[in-house]
Amino acid sequence: MRSKKNPKADLNKKSTFYFSIGLFIVLFVSWQAIEYKNYDDDGYGYIALDVDDDDDEEIPITEQLKTPPPPPPPPAPEIIEVVEDEEEIEETIIESTETDQEEIVEEVEVVEEDLDLDVPFAIIEDVPLYPGCERVPKSQRRSCFQEQIQKHIARNFRYPEIAQEMGIQGRVFVQFTIAKDGSITAIRTRGPDKNLEKEASRIIGKLPKMTPGKQRGRPVRVPFSIPIIFKLQ
Repeated sequence: MRSKKNPKADLNKKSTFYFSIGLFIVLFVSWQAIEYKNYDDDGYGYIALDVDDDDDEEIPITEQLKTPPPPPPPPAPEIIEVVEDEEEIEETIIESTETDQEEIVEEVEVVEEDLDLDVPFAIIEDVPLYPGCERVPKSQRRSCFQEQIQKHIARNFRYPEIAQEMGIQGRVFVQFTIAKDGSITAIRTRGPDKNLEKEASRIIGKLPKMTPGKQRGRPVRVPFSIPIIFKLQ
């Protein structure tokens, strides 16, 4: 059987083309509607702004009044005591504190305190005098004292036999004090052996009585120290 429709008269053949044209037109109209803007033109090409010239607010000027301070209170009235002429007033007599030339002036005796202290041999004013150093000039008495001490040690030196047998030797430091009466006191020794210390103490104990040292003209205690060497030959 043959179809009665003419293929050239088919309407669905160009439907896609017409749909595209319609869609394009709809989109174009929508875009124009979105982009459309309306401005109130005053003839000069810009929008005139209405600015009020009366924006400045006027601040009234006020004057600050200063309150004066309150006046000071009136002074209290002075009470004046009226003294009758018949009343007797005792007068105060001020005696002079100046002494009369005829007064006897009592003499006050000043008692100086005794110097009870130790003055080292190196700084004492007047060094102790070893017997025989009295005739030496004052400037040489210190050297004379030390020389006489060395001679005394050499004359009285004796090496302990126990220390010799044991081969003990060394240096013994001796310290003693020349008292205010010139005697030798407070002998102390320090050495490597008790026998050597005992011998050193014996030698110093045999020192003679001396003339005591003086500070400001008064006798004082004078400490003195010297080493004694014990050496085997």
